[in-house]
Amino acid sequence: MTITEKRDNDIITLQIEGRVDTNTSPQVQEHILKGFQKANHLVLDFEKCAYVSSAGLRALLIGQKTADSKKGSMKLVNVPNVLMSVLEMTGFVNILNIE
Repeated sequence: MTITEKRDNDIITLQIEGRVDTNTSPQVQEHILKGFQKANHLVLDFEKCAYVSSAGLRALLIGQKTADSKKGSMKLVNVPNVLMSVLEMTGFVNILNIE
């Protein structure tokens, strides 16, 4: 898995490529939390992400709670259909901001 960070003023975009699973979810969570230390708004680009496990969903939930506590925002973009199905089945579409 690879995470690329881009910054544009107060918005940080994290491009996530590969699989977010038990082994890689701590890395995703760390990037999200560090992103919120630098900015109040995060965009997670999942265009090249093939899989997210329950551990990955937990990292996203922690990110959303961090955004809420900072009165910031976290948005998921370019979510593949396979991942969108998982988010719908788990009810995460009601928790996360997905475009």
